Amino acid sequence: MKPDGGADTGAAAEGRAAEDERAARAALTRVIEPGDRRAGQWLRQFGARELMARLTCPPGDEPALPGATAKRLAGYRIRAEAAEPHGDLAAVAAAGGRFICPGDAEWPTQLDDLGDARPIGLWLRGRPDLRKWVLRSVAVVGARACTPYGAHMAASLAAGLAERGWVVVSGAAFGVDGSAHRGALGAGGATVAVLACGVDVVYPRGHCELIGRIAEQGLIVAELAPGDHPTPSRFILRNRVIAALTRGTVVVEAEYRSGSLVTARAAAQLGRFTIGVPGPVTSGLSAGVHELLRGEAVLVTDASDVAELVGDMGDLAPDRRGPVLPKDLLDPVSARVLEALPARGAAAAERIARTAGVTPDETLGRLYELHSLGFVERHGSHWQLTQRVIQGSNARRGGT
Repeated sequence: MKPDGGADTGAAAEGRAAEDERAARAALTRVIEPGDRRAGQWLRQFGARELMARLTCPPGDEPALPGATAKRLAGYRIRAEAAEPHGDLAAVAAAGGRFICPGDAEWPTQLDDLGDARPIGLWLRGRPDLRKWVLRSVAVVGARACTPYGAHMAASLAAGLAERGWVVVSGAAFGVDGSAHRGALGAGGATVAVLACGVDVVYPRGHCELIGRIAEQGLIVAELAPGDHPTPSRFILRNRVIAALTRGTVVVEAEYRSGSLVTARAAAQLGRFTIGVPGPVTSGLSAGVHELLRGEAVLVTDASDVAELVGDMGDLAPDRRGPVLPKDLLDPVSARVLEALPARGAAAAERIARTAGVTPDETLGRLYELHSLGFVERHGSHWQLTQRVIQGSNARRGGT
């Protein structure tokens, strides 16, 4: 009843129901591990409030949960009894964060591609709108113990993508992840860190300053409730969120057994682009990337390659070609005459004409053109290459 004795309006009841559902989802982030497909099926079948009710009902009165063993159900119930969603929601709000769930305007609907493995909800820190930011985002991931080459490539790619208006998503780990975030921030761009712990937990501790900067300038995202700490399995499961949020995943340095490869393969399964940066074949940190490149991944060398692949029509990388040499600008006949001159010494115009397959008169005209352009010089009735042209040819031969 309302304070004046009247009945609650339908809108008020609906609002309370939505808040109860949100609180139940917040509670379930403490109960269910990320990526639990069986629990995702229950959530889809019963809804969050009903699922929490089934997990917190008195012992002996538990309604059935399809496929749940007694041992598994007992584990869920222990966590459910300890969950305090309103406290968690208040704690994240005090830290300047929020909790979003499916149906919210800020919810990135591409996460729905994960099916029953999609997050129950997401805890966020940072001001930007997550849904809008990740509409144009790319993941840059790779080895924690990366080489200087890997760190340079990650930072360079991230900076280049940021300058083109792309949001760089990574996992805030040491190595490639950290370099990618720093590259984007250094370019004045946008970056999102997806954590395998609570948004209020700094992990790794060595990235306290970096994670603080991301929270100020970008977004921190986590499936786990505030205060939760990472585990090896949570790192692996976190990677599916990185893959689903973004248009493509770029891997910079990864061994054969690497969480970065899990991210890349999850991206491929979701229909996203899988992208690899090649490295030295003698480095074990390149082995995993090269294995991807032999299969489903596309090779890139800079940010323009990535933008062309994942971007909209017209986002083209520049043409790849060597430097334009002066003789490249010659017309075909003049080029043939120039090539007919001997590499050393001089030759008569008749001999040059015969070698070039051009009439003597035309050859002579072309030789005077080449002389004015600085390619040849005349010595009596003979012609020879200038010293500049000879030195340039020798230099190119020495470099091949």
